[in-house]
Amino acid sequence: MTTKELKRDLTMTLWVSISAFIYAVAITSFSQVAGIYPAGFGGISRIISDLTFKYFGFLIPFGVLYMILNIFPTILAFKYIGKYFTIFSILQYVLASIFSGILPPLLTVDDPLLLAVFGGLLNGVGIGIALRNNASSGGTDFISIYVSNRFNRPTWNYFMVANALILLIAGLIFGWEKALYSIIYQFVSTQVITRLHERYRMITLTIVTSKPDEVIQNVLKGTRHGITKIHTEGAFLHHENTMLYTVINMYQQRQVIKAVLEVDNHAFINVQETKKVIGNYYQQPLE
Repeated sequence: MTTKELKRDLTMTLWVSISAFIYAVAITSFSQVAGIYPAGFGGISRIISDLTFKYFGFLIPFGVLYMILNIFPTILAFKYIGKYFTIFSILQYVLASIFSGILPPLLTVDDPLLLAVFGGLLNGVGIGIALRNNASSGGTDFISIYVSNRFNRPTWNYFMVANALILLIAGLIFGWEKALYSIIYQFVSTQVITRLHERYRMITLTIVTSKPDEVIQNVLKGTRHGITKIHTEGAFLHHENTMLYTVINMYQQRQVIKAVLEVDNHAFINVQETKKVIGNYYQQPLE
């Protein structure tokens, strides 16, 4: 292992550990205190844990259930998404399970609305940190990323619809008030994740430059996206320039703009969000 790879792995471990801790705080200090249910396997684990305690008098820890439910999605991720990604995702959900078992509630707030909003915010931040660092919190994250890879678009909001079934079960068994607060928790969490996870969000860069070949060469050192050259003329001074057109992932924005300005610090760059791309578009695979 090289020094660069060791540094990368240590940085990943740090961020994944922070992600797991924040996620566990959201569960122990917000979700469990308010009696509301997170999305995906976290919500299923909470429901099973509450059901066994309510009807059989014994409590199966959330963390134990969460790790058991993650077995099949982990195999799916290891096979179809990426081994490196899967290993750090396992670290995330194992640490989250451990933290959720040992952390006491950190708040004494009784307002379920506040707990739902800020719990959902923390939950989304915890998952988002993992996703931004090429890991995940496991469970439905694995499934969502697999589908996103296949169709090259974010799918978090679609999975929120699927989570309605979990809330329906929770509402029927534990009361509709908790189910409704759970919707708020899940909605806030989903919106935070959508904003933080930029892998499947695309932007279009339109670059006007007098040094097109040098700019293209410098940009292509760090990306594999195609670039279209269009010869242009300024309407005011009638200077001939070249317009470069490319679509990249949002997380590559700073890297590409920096590469352009390194060559031509007078370049004009327009950034637009892209909803959909049809055709051959390179998506860097997860390792």
